[in-house]
Amino acid sequence: MADPEQLESIRRGVRALCQEFDEQYWLGLDTSRDYPTKFVSALTREGYLAALIPEEYGGSGLGLREACAILEEISFSGGHPGACHAQMYVMGSVLRHGSEAQKQQYLPKIASGELRMQSFGVTEPSTGTDTTSLKTSARRDGDQYIINGQKVWISRVQHSDLMLLLARTKPKHESTRKTDGLSTFIVDLNQAVGNGLTVRPIDSMINHHSCELFFDDLSIPAENLLGQEHNGFRVVMDGMNAERILIAAECIGDGRFFVDKAVKYASEREVFGRAIGQNQGVQFPIARCHTAIQAADLMVEKAADLFDQGQSCGPEANMSKMLASEASWNAADMCMEVHGGFAFAREYHIERKFRETRLYRTAPISTNFILSYIAEHVLGLPRSF
Repeated sequence: MADPEQLESIRRGVRALCQEFDEQYWLGLDTSRDYPTKFVSALTREGYLAALIPEEYGGSGLGLREACAILEEISFSGGHPGACHAQMYVMGSVLRHGSEAQKQQYLPKIASGELRMQSFGVTEPSTGTDTTSLKTSARRDGDQYIINGQKVWISRVQHSDLMLLLARTKPKHESTRKTDGLSTFIVDLNQAVGNGLTVRPIDSMINHHSCELFFDDLSIPAENLLGQEHNGFRVVMDGMNAERILIAAECIGDGRFFVDKAVKYASEREVFGRAIGQNQGVQFPIARCHTAIQAADLMVEKAADLFDQGQSCGPEANMSKMLASEASWNAADMCMEVHGGFAFAREYHIERKFRETRLYRTAPISTNFILSYIAEHVLGLPRSF
């Protein structure tokens, strides 16, 4: 279990750092579509992006619960942790499945900021959430693997040095289970781009720096295999569970951002000679959103604690992501309603966060897919697909 005093100390430190990168900073980046290099560098310098890396490799040696607090505070401050959160959740895969040689090679440089590990290459245009049907292949050729295929919606590739890549190393029809035959690799993007890897940015609604990736006989060293060959699905699932819990924490921060904005505006805005916050029609939606956020936060804490204890946490990771993303989205919609027409003015910073938090009802896993997972794996209902 996390130490409450340590958690509060972390929160205070992140809040202080975020004061240097106010809402105007993020508004400017949203307008220019630039990457928050200064912010990411500051987080790295203060050790926050190395939260999950053990101290023997130069990191802070903290748990997922502490990492959740870091990302939540960034969101609550009006910032956008999606610019750098992958460097935390990929540790779920690297720390649990990486060899000692791989940890020695990469982790100290990631902790210091010499290297960035900001990308997770899983999604494909023809398979989407059906991960076990992905088509990108990795063929062993001596001491190399040859990669061919395509990925889509892979974020921060242009701002990262390393990427985790999931590819098929055994044909699906030869695999005994759906999850067999996939392998996970560490890809050195600096060597790969232009040498078998083509990157095409996607112009999208939010500033996540997402790209399409095209692999054409990309050669990577066999020593870059993470974990066991053909067992890569298990490797990425440890990263995916961490991802879902961390993104749920971001949504908690977003939700609190919206509630805080709504409370302040409703207390100050006067119509018909009284603050609009005196009206129950305004009060009740704010109070309902606050309650939902508090409830979702409890599930996030439970999921993070299970992860830190090395226990199975798939149901909790999925439920926390679903509950938190729905709570933040409802809070975003409520905040728009409370502000009325002013919510659409960029200077109020609400419409930007409104767009950002909407993503998490769809990614990294959709609400409907989570419901299918819970129905089958928690409730024992027949598989629906």
